[in-house]
Amino acid sequence: MKLFGPLYEKTIRLARHPRASWWLVVLSFFEAIIFPIMPEVMLLPMCVAQPRRGFWFASISLAGSMVGAVVGYYLGHYAFAVVKPLFASLGMLHGIEAGIAVIQEKMIESPWAVFGMLVLAGFSPIPMKVFTWASGVVGVPMLPYLASMFVGRGKRVYLLALIVRLGGERAERMLHKYIEPVGWVAMVLLVGLVGWAVVQARAAGVA
Repeated sequence: MKLFGPLYEKTIRLARHPRASWWLVVLSFFEAIIFPIMPEVMLLPMCVAQPRRGFWFASISLAGSMVGAVVGYYLGHYAFAVVKPLFASLGMLHGIEAGIAVIQEKMIESPWAVFGMLVLAGFSPIPMKVFTWASGVVGVPMLPYLASMFVGRGKRVYLLALIVRLGGERAERMLHKYIEPVGWVAMVLLVGLVGWAVVQARAAGVA
């Protein structure tokens, strides 16, 4: 069953839209709070369509993510109890609670231990919102939190723009050829990582 190929074609067409940059910022903002689709799915075809503007696209995506990270943090800090039923209905509650458990464990060491963990997490396929809400719930200090969000998400978007810029048309052909297996592998990794986080959280609760 082909799932990611048709989605990629549609996203490529959207990437050439005159307002694509605004849509990228909006997607990056809401992905950091609640939206389930990572902005890379739009950033990548935009970079492929216009490689010379790739770093600009990466920058505005990062800006949207950072604003969303601040909003997600404060929502987690002040409104998590209210929206828990919503996250449960969306199937996101286990992931966020697992993130809370992991961040709490790191906070015992130091806020900068959380920084290191969040930087590494920013390069994983785990949705950003898991860590923005969890950080707000735990109360991670704002400086290491913002620094980790900037570095963690920044290295993803700028590396993506760099790869497309260096690869050029060959990168586009390779992506188009292997989009299905790449998409399914990413999905399996995401499910596995969320499952691992849930197991870790439950183990921490038992301990």
